[in-house]
Amino acid sequence: MDERQALASFAALSQETRLAIVRTLVVAGPDGLAAGLIAERMGVSPSNVSFHLKELERSGLIAMRRESRSIVYSASYDALADLVKFLMEDCCAGHPTIRESVERSDGCCGTDAACGEIDVVA
Repeated sequence: MDERQALASFAALSQETRLAIVRTLVVAGPDGLAAGLIAERMGVSPSNVSFHLKELERSGLIAMRRESRSIVYSASYDALADLVKFLMEDCCAGHPTIRESVERSDGCCGTDAACGEIDVVA
């Protein structure tokens, strides 16, 4: 991920509703959620959630697909992993304790198997 893409991702995530949407979609898994269900879970109007979904899709952090009459959104796990890698890329230079801390943490997934696919330290 280059710096321009990272900035676009951070800009998209810097709003409370959008961050909550991404977190909800990560938990929902690869099947994703319909836009109406996302609006219901977020407690916002469909037009409001639509605005936020467009911003997140434009940043590449989520993807959309049409299923019958619904539009379903899902987290782009590759883009999210790239963002984490971008953050961690230079963190350990001269600071081995940071890397040890990251490796010891329970991580975001709760299981080593689920997080093991993402190598956050280059």
